[in-house]
Amino acid sequence: MIVTSALRHAAAGSAAMLLVLSAPVSATATAPRAPAAAPGPALGPALGAEAVAEPSPPARRFVDRTRLDRSGTQVEPLAGAPAVPSLSALSWVVADAGTGEVLAARAAHRKLPPASTLKTLFALTALPHHAASEQHTVADEELTGIGEGSSLVGVKEGYTYRVSDLWNGVFLSSGNDAVHVLASMSGGWESMARQMQDKARSLGAKDTHVVSPDGYDAPGQVSSAYDLAVFGRAGVQDPEFTRYCSTAYADFPAGSWSYGIANTNRLLTGADGIGRYPGIIGIKNGYTSNAGNTLVAAARRGERTLVVSVMNPQWGGGLAVYQEARSLLDWGFAAADKVRPVGSLLPPKAPEEPEAEREEARAVAVRGGAGAPPAALRTAEPRPRPVTAAAAAAPADSGPSVALPLTLVASACAAALALWVLRRRAARA
Repeated sequence: MIVTSALRHAAAGSAAMLLVLSAPVSATATAPRAPAAAPGPALGPALGAEAVAEPSPPARRFVDRTRLDRSGTQVEPLAGAPAVPSLSALSWVVADAGTGEVLAARAAHRKLPPASTLKTLFALTALPHHAASEQHTVADEELTGIGEGSSLVGVKEGYTYRVSDLWNGVFLSSGNDAVHVLASMSGGWESMARQMQDKARSLGAKDTHVVSPDGYDAPGQVSSAYDLAVFGRAGVQDPEFTRYCSTAYADFPAGSWSYGIANTNRLLTGADGIGRYPGIIGIKNGYTSNAGNTLVAAARRGERTLVVSVMNPQWGGGLAVYQEARSLLDWGFAAADKVRPVGSLLPPKAPEEPEAEREEARAVAVRGGAGAPPAALRTAEPRPRPVTAAAAAAPADSGPSVALPLTLVASACAAALALWVLRRRAARA
């Protein structure tokens, strides 16, 4: 009886153990867990994190860029718009400096010699090369090759100048001597011409051909009212450029002493009976016998900033360029909300790449090829563990082995039998 009970209990316990251990295991218990992503800096939209907020670019409205290629005055007035002033300049543009929208223009892409208004492009190109506080001692070779009759600020060989002094010489006195020194400090004359050409193209200015970085007349050197307006708009968005181009008066060093220089832009200084324009920012004027009078100007009124460019007025004398620029600014502020844009100073928007190309680019990035994020920024993936021969031989989806429960059952039975034999012997004794 005792043996039968022992055998019964041993068999029941072993069977229960067999049922528990042979039951299928939940998938959630055995599924590998993905490693938690380590916290890190924002990587930008391309890597799935939020980017640092940046100012939104001006909203683009559809404009027909071919309008600016046409002859005659281009304007599209709405109800209540004032009439465009009658001007004698061969070419002109008035535009909103914030949005880049061209409000009106005449022969905007006509290629003409720019004179010293080309110094706007020179400044956009060369300003980043040197800090304003940097000092430079002028060498004799840096003042060679200055064109005859050039405007000069008075840079002298052997004198030491701050870079800011040289830029005052460029913007206020239109000094070609200061341009030559700054160009020499920034790669040389020919290199600067190439850099300026590249800068113009990057801004979407395609009419400009640079030969002489100071704007001095040279065969083949041209720009357009459109391109000059592009340069002016880019300039007033740069605080350093704006500081120089809006300076009316400054002291220029001459060794142990200095002398005063005045900006030759009459809209800025109010000289020669022109009158300072309200809200004027400045920018740059120019003159050569070949180019005539040229001007890029900008002014702010309330929340709106306008930029105008005027090239070679045909009547009114040397001051007509300021009078015509004033008329364009007055008209632009009055008409800004009463005309449709006829063009844009913004570079043409790059065409969107086809979806197939975008998918391929993403695939390349995933594979770690060109265009993939740096290795330090990619999420680490667990390395595969080496597979043993025993593991390779096992079925891929096999559950727990039943060999262990069967062994336990056999052991329990053997123990019960041994106990029965011992008790039987004890009873006989």
